[in-house]
Amino acid sequence: MVCTKGSANADPFFVIYFRYIAFMENVSAEWLGSLETLKEVPLEQLQWMIDNSTVTEIPDGDFIIRAGEPMKGTHVLLEGRIKMYLLQNNEMRDVLYIEKEAIFGYLPFSRGLVAKGMGQALGNTRIMTLPMDKEREMINKHFELTQALVHIMTNRVRNFTAYQQQNEKMMALGKLSAGLAHELNNPAAAIVRGSSSLIQHLQLEPTAFKEVMAIRMEEKEVDIVTKKLFEILNRSDRPKLTLIQRTEKEDAVRDWLDDHHVTNSDEVAENFVDYAFNCEDMESFKEHIPDRYLSPVFNWINTNLVTERMVMDIQKSSQRISDLVKSIKSFTHMDQGKGKEYTDIHDGLRNTLIILQHKIKKGNVTVTEQYDETLPKVKAMVGELNQVWTNLIDNALDAMEASGKGQLTIRTRRDREFVEVTITDDGPGIPDEIKSQIFDPFFTTKEIGKGTGLGLDVVMRIVQQHRGSVKVNSRPGRTDFIVCFLIDG
Repeated sequence: MVCTKGSANADPFFVIYFRYIAFMENVSAEWLGSLETLKEVPLEQLQWMIDNSTVTEIPDGDFIIRAGEPMKGTHVLLEGRIKMYLLQNNEMRDVLYIEKEAIFGYLPFSRGLVAKGMGQALGNTRIMTLPMDKEREMINKHFELTQALVHIMTNRVRNFTAYQQQNEKMMALGKLSAGLAHELNNPAAAIVRGSSSLIQHLQLEPTAFKEVMAIRMEEKEVDIVTKKLFEILNRSDRPKLTLIQRTEKEDAVRDWLDDHHVTNSDEVAENFVDYAFNCEDMESFKEHIPDRYLSPVFNWINTNLVTERMVMDIQKSSQRISDLVKSIKSFTHMDQGKGKEYTDIHDGLRNTLIILQHKIKKGNVTVTEQYDETLPKVKAMVGELNQVWTNLIDNALDAMEASGKGQLTIRTRRDREFVEVTITDDGPGIPDEIKSQIFDPFFTTKEIGKGTGLGLDVVMRIVQQHRGSVKVNSRPGRTDFIVCFLIDG
């Protein structure tokens, strides 16, 4: 039987075969040699590439490359376009477009045996693929072709590294922003609540003020009451009460107030217990206050306690915001030059912990800081050093996430002319088979889309700029990252 392309009953195998032959006839060594990246390659090597390649047609919208799948070989895009994506936080983010005549996929000497991104065909797309099992023969026998492809890989790594480094910074900024938004929101909301309550509370002041002004007491008695009040407020040994203990104390104070006809006894009892008032204290007040004035005096004291507590809450929340802003400025090294300067290494560590406080709380992580406060200041690029602490501490928190809790320990000490910083977590540890790879660019053990694989590479490069070193010791239940760098770097 003779089969033709127009036959309704043509065997699909022969249709594909004839289309393959037609495509390959259009791909000549001269055509490949016209590509800028292959112009120095001898024609016989380009013909070898054609003879050992296959052509594939990909319909519009299909994925040519899928993240996590093995690389299939070196591709030449004959027709169409390809849109490349990276998965980040389970979202597809487009990175670049591969245009016609581009060479992509696996390249000689690359460690990237598994695809990191997704490649989607835009329009009907055709690619010529030199399979992976031909790479060794090419490297051994076709020097110029191998050299040209390695040059492509070098340019790609440089461009992609620049993109990923910028992306790493943006991802880190996103993490920090999320944590800071949460950390700033809590004290800001407390200030709003406190100020609103304070306004409402102050609106009730005229009535209490009128009652107090109507009191007639000897000056000596007033002085005694005032002194007694400040003695109670200045107590430093206010015990922390359990719920049962607090309830019992409130009941006792409330009963005393009711027995002495003090109005608003529920609120007064609650606030008095907050400030460690007890029945003995109230009896002491009663000795110097006429019975008819007990209610306005105790309500006046209660009003002042409430006002003080609201102001203290507002002050505490405002201070928290101020500390966070100060930490951010120090962390990012705002308003200062980018050169090396002398700095206290502990400031950067503490600021980093403040910045990551939300993640620490969320992970139920206990932090232990064991600092040698006698360490001299070190000469460093402060902003970059903070990036080291952020990456290492953030990785430690990620490692402990699965267990729902953790212990993070940060230690500093002097080792001759070096500062040594050790960051320890009690996570599952790093498997022996990947320890040698963790500092490699783009290597990550995190799920696709959750890590760029540049965190530890960045750490290594920054520490090396400071004439230092990074070591890791790991076993199940304990991982130590040890950073050493010159004090006068």
